[in-house]
Amino acid sequence: MRFNITCVGRMKSGSDKDLFDRYIDRARKTGRGLGLADISVREITESRAQRGADRKAEEAASLEAALPAGGKLVVLDEHGKSLSSSDFSSKLEAWKDEGVPDVSFAIGGADGHGDRILARADLKIAFGAMTWPHQIVRILLAEQIYRALTIQAGHPYHRE
Repeated sequence: MRFNITCVGRMKSGSDKDLFDRYIDRARKTGRGLGLADISVREITESRAQRGADRKAEEAASLEAALPAGGKLVVLDEHGKSLSSSDFSSKLEAWKDEGVPDVSFAIGGADGHGDRILARADLKIAFGAMTWPHQIVRILLAEQIYRALTIQAGHPYHRE
C-alpha cells in the first residue's frame, strides 16, 4: 500500500515544513514493517481564477488528475467526519487488509474543495469544526498518519 498526499499550494521552507517532513519520515520508517511501500507528497498549483467556484473547480480537476487509479480517496474537508485517531487507524488498516493499493489524501486550497473531488471521495474527514490553514492541515495529517501507523504497530506513542 502507498499513501499519496496531494495538496493545493506550496509549503515554503521553514519550521512548518520541517515538522511536516519529520512526521512523514517517522511514518515512512514505521510503515515499512506494516506493508506501507511509500508516502508521496505532490503539490498542485493554486488556481488564478477570479471566482471562488471557478478556483475550486480548477483545483478539483488538478487534484483528480493526480490521483492513482484503483485507490481510495480521503478528502480533508471542514464538513467531513471527525474521527478518533484509533478509528482513522482502523480505516487505513481495513483498506490495507482489503488489498487497496493506494490511499490518496487531498488537501484543498483556501476556498476548499470543488464538488467534483468531494463527489469522488471515499471518505471525508475534518480535524474539528474550526477552519485551519492548509499548511497546518498538512502537519496534522502527517502526524495522524504517523499516529495511525504506531497504533497498528502497537507502539506506545498513542495513549488513550
